[in-house]
Amino acid sequence: MQVANPFGEGYAPLILPDHTHVVGMREPPVVDSPKRAIREALERPIDSGPLSVLARRKMAESQETSGRRATAVIVVSDNTRPVPYRGEQGILLPILAVLSAEGYAVSDITILIATGTHRAMSESEIAKMIDPEVLAMGIEVVNHDCTDDASLSYLGKTRKGTEIHINSRYVHADLKIATGLVESHFMAGASGGRKAICPGLIGEKSTYVFHGAPFMAHENSRDLNLDGNLVHEEAVEVATVAGIDFLVNVTLNHAFALTGIFAGDFRTAHQAAVAHITESVAVQAPVADIVITHGGFVGMNHYQCAKCAVASLGILKEGGYLIIIADTTDEGNVVGSINYRTTLALMRLFGAEAFLRLISSDAWTFIPEQWQVQMWAKVFQKIPMDHLIFYSPQMDEIWWPGLPGVNGSTLLGTLPVEKTELFGAVIEQSLEYIESREKRDVQDMQVTWISDGPYVIPMSQ
Repeated sequence: MQVANPFGEGYAPLILPDHTHVVGMREPPVVDSPKRAIREALERPIDSGPLSVLARRKMAESQETSGRRATAVIVVSDNTRPVPYRGEQGILLPILAVLSAEGYAVSDITILIATGTHRAMSESEIAKMIDPEVLAMGIEVVNHDCTDDASLSYLGKTRKGTEIHINSRYVHADLKIATGLVESHFMAGASGGRKAICPGLIGEKSTYVFHGAPFMAHENSRDLNLDGNLVHEEAVEVATVAGIDFLVNVTLNHAFALTGIFAGDFRTAHQAAVAHITESVAVQAPVADIVITHGGFVGMNHYQCAKCAVASLGILKEGGYLIIIADTTDEGNVVGSINYRTTLALMRLFGAEAFLRLISSDAWTFIPEQWQVQMWAKVFQKIPMDHLIFYSPQMDEIWWPGLPGVNGSTLLGTLPVEKTELFGAVIEQSLEYIESREKRDVQDMQVTWISDGPYVIPMSQ
């Protein structure tokens, strides 16, 4: 069976066993005339007045109460999310056109990158993500920094104890606009909406409860679920305190084409987007002995690849095998931060169960980004660590000490493989490795290819 390589035409198609079951999202219709659709969403939003009316009111209120012009902050995702901020589908230029028409000058507007606890984006990465027309205007583009206490404002505590430290530029802006992509999320149920603020603009201290072990371990903190989801509820409470005046969220298909624009109230517009994606991404599939998946666009480092791993759990057989291919192109680090690498090494050393007991104990000191390792631990509660085969062409052997699983590169040995065929060759050798270990033919095993990687949520039939 030949299937398209998820990393583009620069790589050869993948060859899989003929009996492989292919799982993909149901194809939603794409938006006709994206520019017009975006404009209409801003004019006729969900449970909100038009953005133009809101912007006009904020300007009038500011001039009346303080004698100064209103300021606007537009929150954008970082480059781990394929939000269309440029081109025909770009959502930034239409938003800026509305603000300009209502009297906002370039100096009144800030574009704030909601990095959360991720590293800052470089100038070259920003240039690739933001529409060149927007950059040419001279609008200030700023990275959020969760570790810079001087750039944060303290807004109190949530009912569950999260300390609300929020980016001060955002807090003090008169008009707060949040943007983002809504897709399934393995902790918060879905991305987008409130996540632009929490965790997008929070301080590191705000993660201690919000992303602590109890919240991560809760049965409702899972893909496509908002009901009783502690992570979702905490993010909503934080976002409510910080305030979101207007939300612009999008949904995309596997080719990153617009399938929906959801603007307006940050709660109800987001809920509408989640309902929209659920129809496409929740699919039934048989339980598999071997699941083959990929990191997708988001999988630019090992940290982000936890998402495709957890997404596979609904159909991965207990004690089965998981093969992950990824294109880890992160300019910062192809694995992740020092906190992530350190905590991941602890899990590999102690094992999943012992690690989970450790981070849940009173003696444990919270480490930012431990939450992603806790998600990996869910995988290794279901399969042994050496039943994970992970491959990225950018991850040389130097990156592997401390990482769980089998380095797919080692299975290639001295095989002469063209660069364009590396992913396919690793999958082929991985299947042979599994046959050798199990003393069984792959033809006698259920094999599943998750064509959409972390973006589809397969559930056992």
